[in-house]
Amino acid sequence: MKSDEEILQKLEQAAAGLLFMSEADYPFEILSWGEINEIDVDYLRTQAGAAAGAPVKIVSPEKFFATAMSEPEWKGEQELSTARRYQALVRLLKENLSDLKVYRVGEINIAVYILGRASTGHLVGLSTRVVET
Repeated sequence: MKSDEEILQKLEQAAAGLLFMSEADYPFEILSWGEINEIDVDYLRTQAGAAAGAPVKIVSPEKFFATAMSEPEWKGEQELSTARRYQALVRLLKENLSDLKVYRVGEINIAVYILGRASTGHLVGLSTRVVET
């Protein structure tokens, strides 16, 4: 059983230097939300600095990372290398966190929280932003 610190360190290493591509590219930040029992949409909105009625959508990690992990023939060696880093990141998340979900908060400039439960029961994961106009 890995400690939260071990998982967070592995996530930090796996996400180092990766930028999530959208209309603006953002890095990943490591999250540790401790012993929150349930992820509440109001809590997510507060964390994101979003308005009270901002939409909150939940998607699977596979759906969220699909394009980043893909290996179409047109990708060059560097793009393929990045895709494989994303594949490793998602594998790391899935191997170490249960109930893994991606929460998208807001519209256009969207806060993204990739969260699951560590074996300690604590919520940990990553955050980033995407811009979609």
